[in-house]
Amino acid sequence: MNDMSKTSRFPDVMLLAAGLGSRLRPITDTIPKPLVPVAGVPLIERVIDNAKAEGARRFVANAHYHADQLLAHFGGLLKISFEDELLNTGGGIKRALPMLASDPILVMNTDAFWPAGSDAPIARMLIRFADKKTEIVLLCVHPRDAFGFARSHDFCLAPSGEITRDYGAPVIYGGVAVLGKALFADTSDDAFSLNDIFEQCLKREALYGVALNAPWFHVGDAAGLVEAERRLTPPDPS
Repeated sequence: MNDMSKTSRFPDVMLLAAGLGSRLRPITDTIPKPLVPVAGVPLIERVIDNAKAEGARRFVANAHYHADQLLAHFGGLLKISFEDELLNTGGGIKRALPMLASDPILVMNTDAFWPAGSDAPIARMLIRFADKKTEIVLLCVHPRDAFGFARSHDFCLAPSGEITRDYGAPVIYGGVAVLGKALFADTSDDAFSLNDIFEQCLKREALYGVALNAPWFHVGDAAGLVEAERRLTPPDPS
């Protein structure tokens, strides 16, 4: 059973920041994707702000491409798990586990966020995780609230909160997950996708979700960046 009541400690946050950002070239030819500014604020800072608004204080980021820039940007205030070779999402988390003191951990992609102060979904995710049937909680986004995302949906979210393939409301994975470290015990030390673990929990009917009640911006390519900036840039008063 997942007992979040034993501690008031907010989970440590694992920021997935090692991607090459090839679909954001030429911007990412000179800077890592997490530092790409959206309406003047780097992507990774928008994601960190989402977590800090709900109580997060400890962050670890994996880094590969232009890793030195990511380290310099935060001036040592952010722990960095360096990857000589890309380990994908699952492998990157497993490499960084010794740097993450809490259990469970909060995993966040660094290319998707919601406007600051518009919702507080992580608190609902932690409540959901405390249920004994739950192994992973995903942040889910209704397609109507998603900007910069090409696919129609990733999963379905049942009224009970369980994530399924074909029952419930179609939802997009919002790039945020609460999960325990034990799920990595029998995984490869090489590169693998976090989606592999999601699929295992889905088969065990232990994958649950919480819906975001706010706009959600995915900045995976140039079109997503343009859309996010258009919606987040204040109008010119002149």
